[in-house]
Amino acid sequence: MNVIPKLLLSAATAFAATLTQAAEPFPAKPVTLVTAFAPGSGPDAVLRLVADKLGKTWNQRVLVDNKPGGGGFIAIEAVKRAAPDGYTLLQLDSEHLAALPHLYKARRFDTLTSFEPVAALFRTPFLVAVPAESTWKSMSDLIGAAKAAPGQVSFGSWGVGSPGHLGAEQLELLSGVTMQHVPFREVSQLYMSVGSGEVKWSFGSIPSSQGAYKAGKLRYIAVAASKRIPQMPDVPTVAEAGGPAALEVNSFVVLATPRGLPAAVRDKINADVQKALAEPDIKARFDTFAFENIAWSPAEIERQAAVKAKIYAELVQRKSISLD
Repeated sequence: MNVIPKLLLSAATAFAATLTQAAEPFPAKPVTLVTAFAPGSGPDAVLRLVADKLGKTWNQRVLVDNKPGGGGFIAIEAVKRAAPDGYTLLQLDSEHLAALPHLYKARRFDTLTSFEPVAALFRTPFLVAVPAESTWKSMSDLIGAAKAAPGQVSFGSWGVGSPGHLGAEQLELLSGVTMQHVPFREVSQLYMSVGSGEVKWSFGSIPSSQGAYKAGKLRYIAVAASKRIPQMPDVPTVAEAGGPAALEVNSFVVLATPRGLPAAVRDKINADVQKALAEPDIKARFDTFAFENIAWSPAEIERQAAVKAKIYAELVQRKSISLD
C-alpha cells in the first residue's frame, strides 16, 4: 500500500538533489586535467603551473593526469565519454585538433566533433636547427643543398605528423624541393642526432632543443615566424634568411572538453585560465621558452584549428602520410 508514496518520495528526493547540484557554483568538487603529453614536457610544465593557480582560485584540488602515447588517442579515449560538466578537461595541441583526423583516416575520428575547446594555453614558434659545425648559414643554404641533391638532405622530427615533420613538408612544398624525413621516438635523441650531423637539420622549440643548443651542439639559422622572437633576437625569420615568406611553423596548446559543456561553466574556466596565465611566474616561464600567451575565445580556437587543418590536409594528401 505504501509503495507508490515511497517511490514518489524517492523520485522527489533525487530530483531535489539534482537541482541542488546544478545550483552549486562550479567547481563543487575536484577537477582533473588529462594531458596527452609526457611528464616534464613543455605543455605538461605549463599545465601544472595552471593547475596550481586554478586550485587556489577554485579552492578545489586540480589534478594533472598524464596519458601520453598513441598519437594522443590514449588521452582522448580516457576523456571522450566523460560528462561535459567541466570536471574532466583534456589538454591537446593544434595537431591533435587539426592533423589527427587526416593522419588516422581509418578511425573516422574528428577531434572537434567530439570535443570543444574551452581555453587556450599558449603558442610556441619553431626554429630551424642545424649542427653547430654545419656550413649552412641561412635558409638559402639549406634550400640550395636540397635542390642540388633531391631526396638526400635529411631532416629529423619527433614523430610522423608532428609540427616538426609537417612543417618540413610545408617547406618542401613552398620551396619545390624533396628531402628525407627521419622520425625519432625521443626528442633528446633527435637533437643529439642533429648535433652530431647524423641528420642535417630539424625544427625545434626553445625548451625542446635548448639542452643541445646550450651545449654548443646546435645552431639556429632561422625562426619560422613572421617576426623575430625576443629570446633569440639575432636569429632571422625564414624570409629574412632567404626562405619562403609564407612558412610559419608553430603549435598551440589548449584545454578541451567533451561537447555539451554549459556556456556559463565554459566561460568561467576560460576566464580563470586566462587569469592564471597572467600571473608573473607563468609569464616569466613563457618569456624563457618563447611561449606566447594567446587569449583566444573557444570560437577563435576552432577558427585557428580550421586554418591549420586546411594546410595539414594538403600536406598529408600530397605524400599520402598515414598513421593508420
